[in-house]
Amino acid sequence: MSKNAPVVPLAAPFDSDQRDIGDLSDLLSELRILLPGAQMLTAFLIILPFNAGARQIIQNGRIAFLATFFCALSSLVLLSAPAIQHRLMRPLCNRARFKRLATRQIVAGSLALGCAFVLGANLVISEVFGHGAGMLAGSATAVLIAAVWWVLPLYLKHKHDF
Repeated sequence: MSKNAPVVPLAAPFDSDQRDIGDLSDLLSELRILLPGAQMLTAFLIILPFNAGARQIIQNGRIAFLATFFCALSSLVLLSAPAIQHRLMRPLCNRARFKRLATRQIVAGSLALGCAFVLGANLVISEVFGHGAGMLAGSATAVLIAAVWWVLPLYLKHKHDF
């Protein structure tokens, strides 16, 4: 085989429509993974103020609760938006544009969910072990989320092995 011979794929590549349908299906499946975490955290935060011990939380804890609740609720709205929009906009006229919008909403929702996890870790650990331990737990959670959710995928993408 010569150096200039064209490389022939083993199987015919998907056409653009098939790839778009697969990508959209993958995107909606990814939401099925993210949504339960956002739902559980939001549900926990909704019932927290109605527990007897919630009144004993100091002002800083209440501010942390409010920020955590806002982030969890925002993540729930952003992560559920693509599925709802997809249903309302059927049939999709421009799949590529919808995927770009949905991807942005998922990334923003994941960012809000990550913030809610960090703030939630801080809130819980601060109540149990004190403010310093809460800050440490929140920081450790932030580093873990940043490393696994953001840095690792970008690293692997740029390595071209995936």
